Amino acid sequence: MGRPRYRKSTMEGLFVVNKPLGWSSMDVVRKVRKAAGWVKTGHAGTLDPLARGVVICCIGRATKAVERLMGLPKVYETVIDLSAFTNTDDREGERDEVDVAEPPSEDRVREVLETFVGDIEQVPPLYSAIHVDGQRAYKLAREGKDVQLEARPVRIDAIELASYAYPKLTITVTCGRGMYVRSLARDIGKALGTGGHLASLTRTSVGEYTLDGAAGAERLTQPIVQEDLLPTPPLG
Repeated sequence: MGRPRYRKSTMEGLFVVNKPLGWSSMDVVRKVRKAAGWVKTGHAGTLDPLARGVVICCIGRATKAVERLMGLPKVYETVIDLSAFTNTDDREGERDEVDVAEPPSEDRVREVLETFVGDIEQVPPLYSAIHVDGQRAYKLAREGKDVQLEARPVRIDAIELASYAYPKLTITVTCGRGMYVRSLARDIGKALGTGGHLASLTRTSVGEYTLDGAAGAERLTQPIVQEDLLPTPPLG
């Protein structure tokens, strides 16, 4: 017989993981759940396989705090490639090269970045988990179907320019729930008159939970016990 999906337990709390490249957020959940002895486990915010960084796992009754945790501000460090667009808005997709007669200046880049700070309307990537007529957008896109996604409101609290040497633009983004950094990379490129797709992405924090306190992949091969967990935040 296979192991039960969940095991009754009094374990409760948070376990923060530094997700490595190539893993999905559900890969993290499965490994944490196994290490915790098959106690009910969920995550508080998806991170794409091509990204690394903070994933908060909620164990036991802490799963009730998922919605609250998903509302916490998030910080991302990202490198944007301005030389091309892709159909996935990241480096895995098919490239559509963009020739630029003269790369935008750093002053122009700063001007454009400022226009994305605040409450904005954003169209999610075609290859995303957004539901369209009851199906995931990425499944429809992979089938070659015409997918039309509507813009939706998101909030970006800050964008800091870390470095710029065309075609690579490195920024730090602080934002709210539901903001796609892939879409931001695409839209920055459009505003600059260049290409724009995500070359790399690291989520450095979710609220007070940071990479400094996150467990690496190797830690998930060892048992997780109550003493390893952070307290569940208040639900009120």
